[in-house]
Amino acid sequence: MNVGRKLSTDESAASYPIPAASPQEAHRTEIFVRRSRFLASCARTPDAASARNFVESVRRRCPDATHNCWAYVAGPPGDTARIGASDDGEPRGTAGRPMLNVLLHSGTGEICVVVSRWFGGVKLGTGGLVRAYQDAVRENLATLDLAERVPSVRCAVSLGYAHLDGLRRLLPRFGVNILVREHLAEAGLHLELPEAQRAAFEKALAELTNGTAAFRLLSE
Repeated sequence: MNVGRKLSTDESAASYPIPAASPQEAHRTEIFVRRSRFLASCARTPDAASARNFVESVRRRCPDATHNCWAYVAGPPGDTARIGASDDGEPRGTAGRPMLNVLLHSGTGEICVVVSRWFGGVKLGTGGLVRAYQDAVRENLATLDLAERVPSVRCAVSLGYAHLDGLRRLLPRFGVNILVREHLAEAGLHLELPEAQRAAFEKALAELTNGTAAFRLLSE
């Protein structure tokens, strides 16, 4: 299940709580229910594509898990316009949707949680599975550090590979996140940066590349 739509101007300028954890450094907690292990991994995912990428990264990290169930809210807290969930082989309705319900009522936006389960030999039943997956998410959220979403813009940058290391050094100074990397004749990146830093970042990029980098804003 996933739904997508464009952000309105009001939404793109909104501030709200988001996970401080990144997909590269996810927030992880675990619980044990009747010998089954439930490992919850949580990160900020500002859109459906980054949520799916995070899910795949957890699958790669936990290839031996019996199930990797997931849910995300890729928008403001409680917004059902951009959501997704999967039971990943568990009985229908026992994992993804219950996890999603917890996220929708968490007061946190742009969030994805993957719960990896290792079956412990004791069947939990449908009710037991619902409770276990929801408890795994609640346990994770209870210790999740939050940040405040800063109004941002997204842009596409294309530059020569000789300037790529210099660009990477620029990103932390302006609070820039890399969303997409492309490796073509030139290095191409989709970036997200604070709206207030846009002009300064564009100027620094031009200085770094002697005006050869291409910079354009992306519509939401």
